[in-house]
Amino acid sequence: MATISVPNPRRLSLPANRAVRKLLALAVIAAVLVPVADSHWGSAAWPHHLTVDLSKPLAAASNWVIDNRDTHPLFLYFFGYISNAVVLTVRAVYLTLLAAGWPGVTVLAAAVAYRVAGTRLAAGTAVAFVACGALGMWVPTMQTLALMVVAVLASVAVGLVLGLGAGLSDRLHRALRPVLDTMQVLPAFAYLLPVVLIFGIGVPAAVLATVVYAAPPMARLTALGLRGADPEVLEAVESLGATRRQRLLTARIPLARKDLLLGLNQTIMMALSMAVIASVIGAGGLGDRVYQALASVDVGAALAAGIPIVLLAVVLDRITAAAGERGDTREPAAGLLYALGATVAVAARLLGLLDWPASWTLNFAEPVNRAVDWMTAHLYSGVPVVGGTADWAGHFTTWVLDPLRDGLQWLPWWAVLLVVAALAWLIGTWRTALTAVLAMAAIGVLGVWEPSLDTLSQVLAAVAVTLVLGLATGVAAARSDRVERALRPVLDVFQTMPQFVYLIPVVALFGVGRAPAVAAAVVYALPAVVRITAQGLRQVDPAALESARSLGATGRQQLTQVQLPLARPALLLAVNQGVVLVLAVVIIGGLVGGGALGYDVAFGLAQGDLATGLVAGAAIVCLGLMLDRVTQPTQRRTRKGA
Repeated sequence: MATISVPNPRRLSLPANRAVRKLLALAVIAAVLVPVADSHWGSAAWPHHLTVDLSKPLAAASNWVIDNRDTHPLFLYFFGYISNAVVLTVRAVYLTLLAAGWPGVTVLAAAVAYRVAGTRLAAGTAVAFVACGALGMWVPTMQTLALMVVAVLASVAVGLVLGLGAGLSDRLHRALRPVLDTMQVLPAFAYLLPVVLIFGIGVPAAVLATVVYAAPPMARLTALGLRGADPEVLEAVESLGATRRQRLLTARIPLARKDLLLGLNQTIMMALSMAVIASVIGAGGLGDRVYQALASVDVGAALAAGIPIVLLAVVLDRITAAAGERGDTREPAAGLLYALGATVAVAARLLGLLDWPASWTLNFAEPVNRAVDWMTAHLYSGVPVVGGTADWAGHFTTWVLDPLRDGLQWLPWWAVLLVVAALAWLIGTWRTALTAVLAMAAIGVLGVWEPSLDTLSQVLAAVAVTLVLGLATGVAAARSDRVERALRPVLDVFQTMPQFVYLIPVVALFGVGRAPAVAAAVVYALPAVVRITAQGLRQVDPAALESARSLGATGRQQLTQVQLPLARPALLLAVNQGVVLVLAVVIIGGLVGGGALGYDVAFGLAQGDLATGLVAGAAIVCLGLMLDRVTQPTQRRTRKGA
């Protein structure tokens, strides 16, 4: 049968010709620069005289903070007041939740869900809170919920202020973009250290670290919503004589309502993902239980604490998403449910039913640990023919990770920069290439060239595995409604499970090393790749598919010659998100033998070594920026090739 060609060939020829011209230009540049670079810098290592030692100034800053934390007015009258306000607010929310008791909290949460989404979500919310109690995690769940309420409110407030400024001012929007990029790419472990240095171990440091991590999505989506408001509506409001403030309150903000609610949704998800990481600096709650289980490799206890985090994330995700989709709903029985919840809370307090009954608690950890012990005993090693999981990890390290790392470290540093420039220029513009090269060169200047290449090798290996599995699964989900429905709850759990939780079963099955870190990264990044791939394929123009069918195209031809080419932007976004998510977990994998930059960040936090932790964190930011530029086309390039 003839080849199906739905996309316009004239549209595709321009990017192809441009790519050929770029390749020829790169070949000429390489022919000139490579001999010169090889004669001056024959070694693969980054030249020592091109590095900058930041250890002394960072150590001096750290010592100054420690010496003045209890006496300087900046700490006594500014940071001290912030710390006290956070502690009092979190404690007030926590005591309020405890005073309502588990019946009151459950009914009130169900009432809120019913108010925005109806009966089904209300029932699911009630079941989720009951499950938290049945797992023996009611009090830790309330601790985490109190912390998240305060952190989310603070993140939303900060994000709204930044987003309003960026949405109304082009100059501020350009200035904030690199700041928000850095806040999102910088690993949480890296900025935990300066926060702890200023506020000490405890709830204030945990809340403020969460705000830094969770505020950027709110700021970005607020700015996006305000800048994307319908110009005709704004002109109509202005023609009626409305002031700038009135236009903002009566037109821009209402038109951006969906974006604002999506920002709230993403902020909640980011804040909950910080629950475990914040436990390292004294946040308590469910995260502390997960962290303790990680220290003792107790998979059952980790899941018992991780499942309530997942349930909270799923419930809050569904509630905020429903609020954005349905708009201003008026469920007639919602007021009655609120009154019922208040009545139940008062009755529970009078009857002494505030705490979850111990007799209603399920012993979840023991059967899980028995299953893990069986898997470890029977799957870890000695499995006939296929070998055990430890053998797989060893083979993956020997055949993939080691050659990839050794190959990157064998290349001369200027050759690595040249490859980065070529990839970034082919997919974007010369500005994209310049940004990627400067980000990669900054890693060398910071003096962490070799560990960064080690981390890069782990990221590349994990991304390759993630894309193979994710694209195949996404295609299956896009072509079958049954597969999509079966995958959705699995993807929800995988996407909301705390990053730390993945490390525990992975270590139990694969041991300690770089391979377990890669495996945990693959599991964490896979849901996003599957979702974006499936959504991109499902949104392909039905007319193009119908045209292909009318020409007699088979299902495989429709996929390879119509759906995949037309879904190219979504597929590139899936690659980009896979890289970002893999990078986040590979860094945490430094705790289980991943080494490289992840180990440096964790070591800096554990030892209070500001220089080691921040330098490694800055290198990770540069690595993430470089990978973003070589995997995501610029808007200008996309428009020209559209």
